[in-house]
Amino acid sequence: MRLKNFSLSRSFLFLTLITLIVFGCKSKKKIAEESPAFTVIQTAKSYRGTPYKFGGTTRAGMDCSALVFHSYYSVGINLPRMSADQSKVGQKIKIQEVQPGDLLFFATGRRRNQVSHSGIVTEAAKGEIRFIHASTSLGVTEDYLSNSYWKKAFLFATRILE
Repeated sequence: MRLKNFSLSRSFLFLTLITLIVFGCKSKKKIAEESPAFTVIQTAKSYRGTPYKFGGTTRAGMDCSALVFHSYYSVGINLPRMSADQSKVGQKIKIQEVQPGDLLFFATGRRRNQVSHSGIVTEAAKGEIRFIHASTSLGVTEDYLSNSYWKKAFLFATRILE
């Protein structure tokens, strides 16, 4: 009888663990479909899988700043074409204040404080920030800011949409 209870307890724990993995324990705040942030993010996500190409601006290949440029252009906002110039538009915000649609800027080059990469926040829940960007190795993809590479390269965030 004792072995049977252990087996049931183990099964219960296993099912609970699977449920947490599948459904998650974080609450995600939904973005209203009529909001500009929703359109910006959906536009960016439509480019998923597009290969990286330095200076590229099309679905055949694009860089990070082109992804940001096209995504914001979809809501009538004409941003500069380069990440360093994009970083000068909008209002700087604290990382704890980011929300979907905000921009993240990184120093991925040799100069530690010079903007060389950008991305768009797609989710911000309970300290976990997910963003979409054009990666040199994976093309347009999503990553977490908590990834050690991105955490180290992160410079600041800006808000363009109100």
